[in-house]
Amino acid sequence: MEQRITLITLGVTDLARSKAFYEALGWRGQEVQETVFFQAGGLGVVLWGRDKLARDAGLAPGTAGGFGGIVLAHNVRSDAEVDELLAAVEQAGGTVTKPGAANEIGFYSGAFTDPDGHAWEVAHNPGFPLAEDGTVTIPDLGTA
Repeated sequence: MEQRITLITLGVTDLARSKAFYEALGWRGQEVQETVFFQAGGLGVVLWGRDKLARDAGLAPGTAGGFGGIVLAHNVRSDAEVDELLAAVEQAGGTVTKPGAANEIGFYSGAFTDPDGHAWEVAHNPGFPLAEDGTVTIPDLGTA
């Protein structure tokens, strides 16, 4: 298996609501056959009905809610951008679960959930530089 991710699909309970939420944050997508596709840098983020996604993955459909064990991350270029994005999330109908602040590692971050409870971290970490196109470079972290 090559070391890459091409698509992240989020199971949603109300496709129109979820599409409107991400569009309110400035994302632009395409809806095809009750599925919304967003280009997100070098990968795609897809919104698809939660039960359909579960069945497609060979899992039993369930109800929304609870922590699913995954947090998506969105790095930005400044502490102020973290706070601006968290404010936009609230305006768009998301829930800020952790306001922007310096974390225990020393960089500035906050967190939110979208209308279906998908968790996102928003972070400004100068140690993980962003290219002009938004791609992140994980530096040589050395050995512990």
